[in-house]
Amino acid sequence: MDLDTELRGRKVFVTGSDGFIGSHVVDALIARGADVTALCVYNSFGSRGWLDESKTFAAAERDGQVRTVLGDVRDAEHMRTAIAGHDIVLHLAALIAIPYSYVAPRSYVETNVIGTLNVLEAARAAGVSRMVHTSTSEVYGTPDSVPIREDHALKGQSPYSASKIAADKMAESYARSFDLPVVTLRPFNTFGPRQSARAVIPTVLSQMLAGVQNIRLGALSPQRDFTFATDTAEGFLRAAVAQVGNGEVIQLGTGRTVSIGELVDLCKAVTGSNATIETDEARIRPANSEVEILLSDPQRAKEKLGWEPAVGLEEGLKQTADWLEGRVDAETALRYHT
Repeated sequence: MDLDTELRGRKVFVTGSDGFIGSHVVDALIARGADVTALCVYNSFGSRGWLDESKTFAAAERDGQVRTVLGDVRDAEHMRTAIAGHDIVLHLAALIAIPYSYVAPRSYVETNVIGTLNVLEAARAAGVSRMVHTSTSEVYGTPDSVPIREDHALKGQSPYSASKIAADKMAESYARSFDLPVVTLRPFNTFGPRQSARAVIPTVLSQMLAGVQNIRLGALSPQRDFTFATDTAEGFLRAAVAQVGNGEVIQLGTGRTVSIGELVDLCKAVTGSNATIETDEARIRPANSEVEILLSDPQRAKEKLGWEPAVGLEEGLKQTADWLEGRVDAETALRYHT
């Protein structure tokens, strides 16, 4: 698959462009010559989130290759107007923090479910050739068996995961009911530069880089399959142009899992820290809500997209630590970001 040929000049609309994964996707699209419209959530500061720090984005904006739209996926009329005239829609906008979903579940339904419905309707009205909807490995809950395959049963173990299950099913229903060319990508624990401290890897690395000697964490036993951000972005680009069936679900994961305790040791090796771990009860999920293991089977992504991860966990941790260096201080690093 030649992504330069497939994407050059294509009109691509990206929701959630200001976020962690979305900003990497926008950078990757620009590098392939796509004509990009980046939807960033409206705010009074005119901020485009992480795109404001991207030199790739700044150069493309000057050249007219990319433009920004401020808005909100919860606004159906605005989505219909903004998406009109585009050929491809990559839908990454979502509320994603699991702890916050315990206290504000309605906001997750409004953004993740109704917002996805609005984007599906807008993509349908625009007659797009492909919409890529973003799922999450959290929809599986603690799995019945590993590695997890795409047909594994879905289990809502948090309001966040329940909202994403509902969004996934909306995408599935539009493929079945209206023959909408929508594909669902299901990334496993993406990490890398630009990720907020609400996620475990920047939490650990930030504390270590700030010289904290007692690292505050929640449970250490859960196991996760970590995928580097540029690899996840590559998966989105491939899904945008691959010859796959409407409604197809494809995981993006490495097929390798490590526990949070093991992850801490890897972060120590990267940073040279000798810190110890201190359990912070506020960071522990409710007992029946914790997902104990997430381990993907990457075979379908390889077969359908020609996708394989290129950046290993250790190298990805080093790149993330390098990016965080100079951005952290002890007081901020110790703060629990929900």
